[in-house]
Amino acid sequence: MLQIETILCRAGKMDNYSYIIHDSLNHVTAVVDPSETAPIANRLQKLNLSPQYIFNTHHHFDHTDANLAIKELYNAKIVGNIDDAHRIPGIDISLSAEQTYTATPTEIFVTPANTSTDFTFQIIDVSAHTIGHVLYYFPQSKALFTGDTLFNLCIGGLFEGSIEQMYTALQKIKKLPSDTLFYPGHEYTFGGAHEAYLFCNGNQHIQQYLSKAQKRLQQGLPAGPMTIAEETLCNPYLAAPSLEEFKKLF
Repeated sequence: MLQIETILCRAGKMDNYSYIIHDSLNHVTAVVDPSETAPIANRLQKLNLSPQYIFNTHHHFDHTDANLAIKELYNAKIVGNIDDAHRIPGIDISLSAEQTYTATPTEIFVTPANTSTDFTFQIIDVSAHTIGHVLYYFPQSKALFTGDTLFNLCIGGLFEGSIEQMYTALQKIKKLPSDTLFYPGHEYTFGGAHEAYLFCNGNQHIQQYLSKAQKRLQQGLPAGPMTIAEETLCNPYLAAPSLEEFKKLF
């Protein structure tokens, strides 16, 4: 199983989440969406880890601002979607969406059918928030990094894509195993709480969700991760049964 460390960046401003993911068996470490150098470097030092890779879900500055600094500090290679490569600072490895890859300490390669390690991952195209936005899904660890597509109780804004594209993107997430844990790009839980509470009619599912999130946040932890099953019960955008119902949420 991957070791996953959540780092709050731009605290009180944009409340970004960056992540350190580490496979101790295969000695592979990556940083997901490095927003701010200092908190990430400090956590890497405490963990005694040096990342070989930087994974970007999309090009927005608050997910890539520390790309070049982390790259220089650790000689890490920056990884992103080939369709967004022209907008990702310092990109070294351009990968195609809807493919499965495996990372070693020195190489990322298209995964043969019989290969599966903790650092085997799928890249899922969810163009909507931006065109070229992708998710990183690690089936072995049931971990999904959603960037600015899916947050706790809400979703990302449509900067470049359409409502139809966002609906399609969320259907891809819903098709993943229900016990998959998702790791969002921002702490927006209580920004979406009121709408989600009304949508759920205050039922026990939303009450349990908010209680769990509040307890974790009060302890200085992120609200999640939550499972896709939990999120589908409580997030109005993920729960929408049809495109027509989804459009009513905008």
